[in-house]
Amino acid sequence: MFVILLTYQKPLSEVDRYLPEHRAYLARHYAGGVFLCSGGQVPRTGGVILCRAESRAVVDALIAEDPFCVHGIAGYKVVEFSPTMHLPGFEAFL
Repeated sequence: MFVILLTYQKPLSEVDRYLPEHRAYLARHYAGGVFLCSGGQVPRTGGVILCRAESRAVVDALIAEDPFCVHGIAGYKVVEFSPTMHLPGFEAFL
């Protein structure tokens, strides 16, 4: 499992310009069962995506197609982790 941390590198006016494309990108990967949860950071300095993928290489390929990456809107940090505890029912997402 991976946590993808986005940090905005452009003003919010630029972020908002590409937000519809970014949300369409997210929707495609939710439909494919790859993204499990996402949302904006508070305060609004970036975003967070919880992702399940086979490898870091797959995650890097996903990031490369994000409009925020393509247009230089955000920088990315990826954290891989192995869940050892979770709420009952969450195992469906592992």
